Amino acid sequence: MEALRQILLAEADAVSNIPIGPEYQQAVDLIVERVNRSGGKLVVSGMGKAGQIGMNIATTFCSTGTPAVFLHPAEAQHGDLGIIQPNDLLLLISNSGKTKEILELIDLAKILNPSLPLIVITGNDKSPLAEMADITLFTGGRPEVCPFGLTPTVSTTTMTVIGDLLVVSTMKAIGFTVREYAMRHHGGYLGQKSAEAGKI
Repeated sequence: MEALRQILLAEADAVSNIPIGPEYQQAVDLIVERVNRSGGKLVVSGMGKAGQIGMNIATTFCSTGTPAVFLHPAEAQHGDLGIIQPNDLLLLISNSGKTKEILELIDLAKILNPSLPLIVITGNDKSPLAEMADITLFTGGRPEVCPFGLTPTVSTTTMTVIGDLLVVSTMKAIGFTVREYAMRHHGGYLGQKSAEAGKI
């Protein structure tokens, strides 16, 4: 039981110590300007476990009024890069900031759209990825709780929380309402609850 408590404490400590600065407001402002005002979309990408977090972030943005898609960085090299259009922006996730497929994705995306802005979530704010970003959101880089210090655990927790910070802050920035939520979420318990609250 004590070992379990130590894992919980390590995860909680990492979340409570995520560095928060003006870069978050800058990221939200960029998302609102490019997506909600200019008709673009948020293109989220990550490899492996970071990619799974990216999928969750993209779908959560979609259900809260900000169009987003997940682009697999490997599939991007085989034609999926065509999803990128004017006024889009990239949200890239890599704990190391050195993920080969993500760095290659930037090079390819910049050929297609040289002015494409980059928001990065990473555990290494001195990494090649962070240096290429317009806005870097640093997780804090705390060690994983895996016994080997390798399995994504703390890093994926902090990435998820940073995604939540962006989503909720964007909802507030665009004045997203429960009625608008209900119009996008018809199924299940949340659909019923939001429809009742929004009187749809």
